[in-house]
Amino acid sequence: MKRKIFALATAAILALSAFVGCGGGSSEQPSGSQGGENKPAQEGEGGEGSGETEAPAITVLEGDKGQIVIWVAEAVTDFTKEKVLAFFDANPDYKGYGVTIETIGEGDAATNMITDVEGGADIFGFAQDQLARLVAAGGVSPIMGDDAAWITAQNDAGAVGAATVGDTIYAYPMTSDNGYFLYYDKSVVKDPSTLEGIIADCEAAGKGFYFEMNSGWYQTAFFFGTGCELTYDTDNDGNVVACHVDYASDKGVAALKKLVELHKSSMFNNGSSVSNAANCAAIISGTWDSEAAQKLFGENYATAKLPTFTVGDVSYQMSGFGGFKLLGIKPQTDAGKLAVVKALAKYLTGTEIQLARFEAVGWGPSNLEAQANDAIAKNPALAALAEQLVFTIPQGQYPQGYWDQAKALGDSILAGDFDAVDDAKLLEVLTDFQNKCISFAK
Repeated sequence: MKRKIFALATAAILALSAFVGCGGGSSEQPSGSQGGENKPAQEGEGGEGSGETEAPAITVLEGDKGQIVIWVAEAVTDFTKEKVLAFFDANPDYKGYGVTIETIGEGDAATNMITDVEGGADIFGFAQDQLARLVAAGGVSPIMGDDAAWITAQNDAGAVGAATVGDTIYAYPMTSDNGYFLYYDKSVVKDPSTLEGIIADCEAAGKGFYFEMNSGWYQTAFFFGTGCELTYDTDNDGNVVACHVDYASDKGVAALKKLVELHKSSMFNNGSSVSNAANCAAIISGTWDSEAAQKLFGENYATAKLPTFTVGDVSYQMSGFGGFKLLGIKPQTDAGKLAVVKALAKYLTGTEIQLARFEAVGWGPSNLEAQANDAIAKNPALAALAEQLVFTIPQGQYPQGYWDQAKALGDSILAGDFDAVDDAKLLEVLTDFQNKCISFAK
């Protein structure tokens, strides 16, 4: 059989320049939640960090050399304060700077920075889908030389790609922990490496396979897997201005054919919530469902990256969206302050702190050494996600219309509308879908 497994790690790096930030307003998409878990929001809700209440600023240190302002999510405010104090205790040469921590969620950082770069934070956490927008607005400083080399050497390829626009790194990766992978019952599924094998095992056992087909977040696992592109560009105000899409193609038809085939399985169930799954042997979800999956499968609990799937004589690796948290620094005019800010950002994203952050709030590290730590390497959910993220594309900003059209496409598949149609008709369906996606760019 001809093999054509698409290695999307490189594509993730190259495609990021087309991904732009989540700035509120008209753009709404599933993204990571704040706190110790990540999960997709419902379509129609805001992106990462939406709705987080801003807490009063915390004065960490007083100083007369200048003030360093840090924005982080509420879940890690106390943690960051503790680590900032430890940094200055360990680096007495940097003392004399005041430090203030403000609670600004990763989903709101870009909007706040772009609104007032000069008044923005010196160090700020943000979701990867905001990077290109921040770069375009001059709200984040490029990272060059030894620091760029350090980031590349220290972190996984997906996180480095998420922090890169063009050939330039603009942020320090903090996490690699938002995306989806396979939970399964190892007493039923003998080999989780192929979708066809998983479905055959589920059908033989009379056990369900769960996948949320009418979700634009999960649906991309097949379309991106066959090599399709669907990304949007926005301007600095967050307005969608361009769409890059090739679903109306042989690649798109292959993905749609497989989705139609999957829905026809007697054991297929539409859904991604482990808590709502019944008589289940395999389900595609994320780290937020790990506790529920362990409870569901008990001693047979197992995880794996997403499987391959075959259309005709070609095999593809299931892909999808990946999510990463990054730490950026604002462009600085004071060389002395810049040195401190860079050293502090590097410290807050190093091996030791990423491990400590995992232990404190459960954020999965992007740092390779931290990922190899026993506590993380032995965490089945994080291990599976880390393996899957290599094949994903960092999620950018998508207009609400995309999510609506993806849901409608999935609903049509589930209704059996395409069960008996040929490739030419599927191409018509995807051409209509593609044209509507393009129409959302103004």
